[in-house]
Amino acid sequence: MARFLFVVPPFTGHVNPTIAVAAELARRGHDVAWTGLPGATEGLLPDGATFVPATSSEVAAYVDELGDRRPDLRGAAAFKFLQEEVLLPLAGAMVAGVDAAVDAFGAHVLVVDQQALAGAVVARKRGLPWATSATTSAELVDPLAGLPLVAEAMHRARVELQLANGVAPEVAEAGDLRVSPHLVVAYTTAELVPDVAVDAPICFVGSSTTGRTEVDDFPWDELEADRPTVLVSLGTLNADAGERFWAAAAEAARDASWQAIFVAPDALVPDPPPNVVVRTRVPQLAVLRRVQAVVTHAGHNTVCESLAAGVPLVVAPIRDDQPVVADQVVRAGAGVRVKFNRIKAADLGAAIDAALTDPGLRAAAERIGASFAAAGGAVAAADALEALVPSA
Repeated sequence: MARFLFVVPPFTGHVNPTIAVAAELARRGHDVAWTGLPGATEGLLPDGATFVPATSSEVAAYVDELGDRRPDLRGAAAFKFLQEEVLLPLAGAMVAGVDAAVDAFGAHVLVVDQQALAGAVVARKRGLPWATSATTSAELVDPLAGLPLVAEAMHRARVELQLANGVAPEVAEAGDLRVSPHLVVAYTTAELVPDVAVDAPICFVGSSTTGRTEVDDFPWDELEADRPTVLVSLGTLNADAGERFWAAAAEAARDASWQAIFVAPDALVPDPPPNVVVRTRVPQLAVLRRVQAVVTHAGHNTVCESLAAGVPLVVAPIRDDQPVVADQVVRAGAGVRVKFNRIKAADLGAAIDAALTDPGLRAAAERIGASFAAAGGAVAAADALEALVPSA
């Protein structure tokens, strides 16, 4: 049996997809563990998970502050900020700890999130087999294709990170830290991402999170059973960043033919219409089985879970990879895009009405949902990862 070490950043959407994969590997008799920032990362893991910290708590606290993103940045500027001010410093702080975690755990294979570059640095330095855990599809399609100077600057920064941490120059200059030449496990499907720009073996596994266990504690009796229902969620990192958006959403819902579930802080929806239930958290998989449309910031996990359930989307991207994911949804014909910052209640209401009533949107969502069902999820991911285990 083999030992798989998952190298992850302290972000919910990047840790969650690995949990079901690790559980499947463990079911087959393998040992699994995670490494990353202590504190933030451990709280995202299941009870009893093996976690090896990649930094001290003091360094982790400093690096965690880097995650305070600038809300004024959009597009390439936001991507550049994320790389230079968050991910590269995070990688620099984690390399030595990941290197030590490999020895402490006795890892045979590393499973490295695209945003946990330290894992790729260690794998390349040590010559270990490793897989990229592609928890967002944005990095599969070259989001900076139209900005070659920015793309080259980011590549040089990743090369310098490797050279500073002992990777041989000829290795550092070749390939891309974000893409393993051995395997890319992509938590999406080719039907949603047809224009892949990655030169590496890709295993499209669909969503691994749709099989997770959750407690359905939603107050269903507060909704009308025969009325169309819409889920509105801005994800775990953005729920409190959209005061204007939530106001527009509440106004759109007022007197609408549909009812809604808002996943938002109570303070941002202080006077919800009677057809809106506000909760700070929901059992999302259970909710997706009972709604007819989803309004989302285009976070990758929510998009994939919604489409896996065959539910059309209204996408309102905010930053980072979200505009790319939103474009993929629209090009697939499974959703309508609206502007997050300049949203108006009438426009949002019209988009929701389209998602609820347009048969083309629903047919596309169901078609993509079928591709997710066929992709294999955590089982397919585990199959691909087992193939990387060095022979005795």
